[in-house]
Amino acid sequence: MNKIFEKGGKLSWLHSTVDAFETFLHVPGTVTRKGSHVRDAIDTKRVIIIALIATIPAALFGMWNTGYQHSLATGAAPAFWADFFYGLLKVLPLYVVAYAVGLFIEFASAQIRDEEVNEGYLMTGFIIPLIVPVDVPLWMLAVAVAFAVIFGKEVFGGTGMNIWNPALLTRAFLFFSYPNNMSGSDCWVAFKKGETAIDAFSGATPLAVANEGGMDALNNAGYSFMDMFLGTIPGSVGETSALAILLGAVILIWTGVASWKIMVSSVAGGLLVGWLGTLCGATDVPCWYHLVMGGFAFGTVFMATDPVTSAQTSCGKWIYGFLVGAIAVIVRLFNPGYAEGMMLAILLGNTFAPLIDHCVVSAHLSKKAKKVNIA
Repeated sequence: MNKIFEKGGKLSWLHSTVDAFETFLHVPGTVTRKGSHVRDAIDTKRVIIIALIATIPAALFGMWNTGYQHSLATGAAPAFWADFFYGLLKVLPLYVVAYAVGLFIEFASAQIRDEEVNEGYLMTGFIIPLIVPVDVPLWMLAVAVAFAVIFGKEVFGGTGMNIWNPALLTRAFLFFSYPNNMSGSDCWVAFKKGETAIDAFSGATPLAVANEGGMDALNNAGYSFMDMFLGTIPGSVGETSALAILLGAVILIWTGVASWKIMVSSVAGGLLVGWLGTLCGATDVPCWYHLVMGGFAFGTVFMATDPVTSAQTSCGKWIYGFLVGAIAVIVRLFNPGYAEGMMLAILLGNTFAPLIDHCVVSAHLSKKAKKVNIA
């Protein structure tokens, strides 16, 4: 780094910003002067890059599906590349706003605290456009991102110190502040100026349809399990295709970046509550349908497994994941005013994750103490 940007230099107040750009694509040439000199090859930058790669299939499919849903809504003949580029042009502004607002706050906060800029927001900024409706107004997204980064992350000390997942806080802020733009059947499909949907197209998501009328409504709307698994349905940009999300899950588990225990236990919790719901007559929708509807799959794979806000202990991960999946389906079944439950389930899981770990550690220490006393 040029000496003018280092401490004592004329532009030392830009030290954090210049350092962030210099170390973005290469490892800095710094070495430890004391203590351990052996470091693991996996650092924050590599973890973020792997997580981004795992999310790409859902993002690419979401772009194509945005164009595909537009073709269905307007009665045009679907064409792969035309649909993809239409979706790309609709999703790209969401990314520009999410990164511009979030990174500006990240850089400003690092400068104020005189700390290095962490790469954590690169993943957050990539996820945010995938969990919101494609038609959300950009100014609303900007306000929501600013709120989530400032009050959900920076006030706690930045990356690694936050209690809640910043991407989910962005969605929660949008949902509770601008509910008309986050629900209904009009926000999931993007239109050009002056365009309207044909009469045969409803735009409602399968989750909303199932919440209104169960399996009969799903069948009447033409939503099959395979449609929901592949993702050719209305919904948030990156949440529709369980297949694309499953590909990301394989990458995360294979590389060890995300916890398979959280994923498996979340699925188990959702299936159990969904099965109990059909057993007691609360719904006639099969329990496995919940895995491919709404944001369940995306939340389980990419957000419930966030290493910062999830449980840290091995046993705690099983408990945490199970509670997330179970609470998500409980909200879906017993809260008619809110069809989707994954967002609230993960935020609640984030809140209680430290308590779960505390109880697990305390129980382990108590059991160990009893063994010592017996001996």
